[in-house]
Amino acid sequence: MTALTPLDELWLTEAVRLREQHAGPLEDDEACRRARNTAGDLLTRVKHRALWLAERDGMVAALSHWKQGARLGLILLSILAVVSGAGLAFAALGDGQTPVNVFWALGSLLGLNLILLISWVLGLVFAGESAASLGRLWLWLSEKLARDAQAAQLAPALVLLLQRKRLNRWLLGICVNGLWLIALLSALTLLLLLMATRRYGFVWETTILGSDTFVGLTQSLGALPSWLGFDVPSESMVRASGEGALVIENARQAWAAWLVGVLVVYGIAPRLLLTLFCYGRWRAGRQALELDLSQPGFAELRARLMPSSERLGINDAAPVQLHSVQPGPRASESEGALLVAIELDDQHPWPPALPEGVTDAGILDSRESRRKLLDQLTRYPPARLVVACDPRRSPDRGSLALIAELARCAADTRIWLLPAPSGQALDADRLGDWHAALHQLELNWTQGSPLTWLEKGHD
Repeated sequence: MTALTPLDELWLTEAVRLREQHAGPLEDDEACRRARNTAGDLLTRVKHRALWLAERDGMVAALSHWKQGARLGLILLSILAVVSGAGLAFAALGDGQTPVNVFWALGSLLGLNLILLISWVLGLVFAGESAASLGRLWLWLSEKLARDAQAAQLAPALVLLLQRKRLNRWLLGICVNGLWLIALLSALTLLLLLMATRRYGFVWETTILGSDTFVGLTQSLGALPSWLGFDVPSESMVRASGEGALVIENARQAWAAWLVGVLVVYGIAPRLLLTLFCYGRWRAGRQALELDLSQPGFAELRARLMPSSERLGINDAAPVQLHSVQPGPRASESEGALLVAIELDDQHPWPPALPEGVTDAGILDSRESRRKLLDQLTRYPPARLVVACDPRRSPDRGSLALIAELARCAADTRIWLLPAPSGQALDADRLGDWHAALHQLELNWTQGSPLTWLEKGHD
């Protein structure tokens, strides 16, 4: 199974629950049987079951695709933020042919940012969840760029999972504040570039306000930037700029430094601090994430995953995916040799004479016998397993699924295609179908007796 983080495991478990809630229960007998064999509490077994189903049904791969889509979505939004920031700088300074109205430029640089920042903070404080349109756009882009049908439940599962600890606002807050930080840094970069390569004059204009108002506003806004070393225009410079005196060189530089300082202190710094704050809360809250076992879908699993008595009889014979036989238990975890047959008729005398140390598991001809054996093999996996099949029968889906599941329970497995009873012959086409099916399952088969291999581990 692909390496998963603790958040990935919870995420996939929630996604499997949502999938079953909307589309009905999945075929999960083998998953439940494996989960029951896992030592742990109900939470551990629920996760084990869900992760096995997610791996089988392709949801683990879909999660990887969703993450790739999320990264691509962030890249696209970051590019958009860079372009938007450049647009803010151009809108603030203009083409350099006309004087720059400093307070109009300041509004162009910080106005929209300030409005959306206040909106985000108010939503966080009063609503508990911020309606961050950029964050929701990112989630939408992530799902669209994933292009995987199995990813349909991943975004809703992530939202529901994070809502229980109110982590949505911090994750979306990282996205929103981070993108605004990129946009403002882009604006600052272009602002400095334009000021370094063009000669701008700065003025302020008013019809109803007096010059004292602009002097006070300039000094107030420049107080914090001045602590960081940014110049602040003097009172005489402010009054002169209001009168259109653009030829004073040191006034140009003072206004430019003041504009940059205000952008850094009141635009970039708050977004940077909020991004770091949201990231810190996200990191701390992520460690406390857990599943809510009272949710519909989880509560019903208690009786199946935590039976009051550990009795035999757990597995169904037909998993959805047949073409994967995962590696069985390691040799150090298994012992013994086992022979089992599938649906033999009375024309095959059974069992054959077995060497010492080889156990006969009988003939699997009923649902209950399959469940009982599969549960025993899960608890006590054999080192060698031989599955005897009658090649006169067609290799149907149910038989192949059972063979694959038996093989997953043993360290090494061989399929014994029995010879035809006396006076009969095997159909070559049907035998070819068996060979093709077993090759697809990547299992070894033999038409001769495998009992020597079963006894000694070699032929």
